[in-house]
Amino acid sequence: MVPTQPRIFRVVAAAFVAVALLAGCAGSSSPFVGVWGDTSDTKQPSLDLKADGNATGTDGCNRLIGSWKEDAKTITFGGFASSRMACEGVDTWLSNAATAKIQEDGKLAVFGQDGSQIGTLNSGK
Repeated sequence: MVPTQPRIFRVVAAAFVAVALLAGCAGSSSPFVGVWGDTSDTKQPSLDLKADGNATGTDGCNRLIGSWKEDAKTITFGGFASSRMACEGVDTWLSNAATAKIQEDGKLAVFGQDGSQIGTLNSGK
């Protein structure tokens, strides 16, 4: 028996969907994906960069939520929304992150809007 055209179409469409899903999983191999910083100390900055482009974390005082995208060996942050608690003696530099790169020593170097380095985060992977 020869399959009908609608059945062939469904099989081909299912194959394309499977390939697309597998291709999406391949993007999670980015060296940026994972936890950066010390998540055990709430007074220290940290970021969790998800494979789907979402970012969450803390600047050592306020919770951060935002997005990121990778371009070659640099990531660009889509800006962070944050809570606005006042915390004495805490440098909230991470909330000003614009881009980041992984350094040779394995740390994540974070840069502000003007391109100057504003801090680093150790890999928490």
